[in-house]
Amino acid sequence: METVKALKEWAVTVKALAEGRQLLVMRKGGIREKRFDVDFESFYLYPTYEHQAPELLKPEFLPDLEETLRAAPPPDTLLVPCWAQVTDLYELREEEHVLALSPYHIWADEYLLKRLHWRPKQPLTVMLLRVYRLERPVALPLLPEYVGCFSWVDLPAEALDGLPRHPVLDDAEFAARAAPLRSLLAGMTAPAR
Repeated sequence: METVKALKEWAVTVKALAEGRQLLVMRKGGIREKRFDVDFESFYLYPTYEHQAPELLKPEFLPDLEETLRAAPPPDTLLVPCWAQVTDLYELREEEHVLALSPYHIWADEYLLKRLHWRPKQPLTVMLLRVYRLERPVALPLLPEYVGCFSWVDLPAEALDGLPRHPVLDDAEFAARAAPLRSLLAGMTAPAR
């Protein structure tokens, strides 16, 4: 069976990405991974509901968390709403660099600093994403091999490939919103890709 990659990310983060309120994802990898690797130029977004908690978000995003929890699919279903392209990839190692990105995401600064210091020899990977909403979210069975603390999952290609998708932000708006992030990130570290 042919498969496509999906990145597991908190449902509240997927909501922010799907609404164009956030353009980046910051990762260290799951407990079962030695490091976080990005070997794909594009992937689907797999919303997860475990591990997201009110204290890990900025207060103004708590209503979004409540909304994602209310709208969660049944426990045996995975609902895939988006596809993303990696436009830029960076690695951060310094607290001040992580804190400088605070205006651009939904997570509490304390949470990201804790992530930065977990496995301190590994960098915090920042992916700048161009996100596309699928014309309709795709419901898939939530298989046992999808569950666990790891970042990447293989999903069946026939269920997802070829579906119409639309950019969350048009070209001009994405370029305008990405420019200050790129400038900031370029001043912190060399791109990872």
